[in-house]
Amino acid sequence: MAINADFAQRVVVHSEQMDWQASPMAGVARRPLDRVGGEVARATTIVRYEPGSHFSPHIHHGGEEFIVLSGTFQDEHGDYPAGSYIRNPPSTQHTPSAEDGCIIFVKLWQFEPADRTSVNRLIHSQFASISDYGPNIVSQSLFSDDVEKVQVLFCEPHCHLQVLPDSGIELLVLEGSLVEAGDHLLKHSWLRLPVGQGMSAKIGEQGARLWLKTGHLGRVGAEIQRVQASL
Repeated sequence: MAINADFAQRVVVHSEQMDWQASPMAGVARRPLDRVGGEVARATTIVRYEPGSHFSPHIHHGGEEFIVLSGTFQDEHGDYPAGSYIRNPPSTQHTPSAEDGCIIFVKLWQFEPADRTSVNRLIHSQFASISDYGPNIVSQSLFSDDVEKVQVLFCEPHCHLQVLPDSGIELLVLEGSLVEAGDHLLKHSWLRLPVGQGMSAKIGEQGARLWLKTGHLGRVGAEIQRVQASL
């Protein structure tokens, strides 16, 4: 399966306009944003757990990164309310569930194999500091290493957001809106820009809260190879 699999192209997906697709597990549906592979895939997806649903126990051989967009995600390690940012590195195992239902934004098979750094952080503006992205924008760092930087930006209404060219840019609108290259991105719209392309955007009248990842798309080929080698 290949969905938005040309990583040299700019991609915009308005996920709220997509139909939910059934997954192999009852009560769990998804909206694929990008995907290379079948049920084992390098994938970026919005996943909905109906109340009382659960996934079978599994190991994340390629790692798992996710944000809880609504509700509470659960596993044997704890409860993760809306606004939780989680990184489960390669070799970790869990049994996901959602007693009251939840929606998450999740990325699979996008870790370096030797990465063993677990992260469990709550997204909150009180943890933000002055950013490098322009006036009236502050940021909260979620994760950073030699390859990638993951953060949340809190943007005031009508301000300009500038992100310099990098080894890939990826953005999910958590709240609010923005306009980038003529596209109006609303809540849960997703943008991916290729290596070497920067971003210039105008934030909407209600401001915006944005998940932003940079620096990571230069290693996509190796990630896909690892997926294929695991089959």
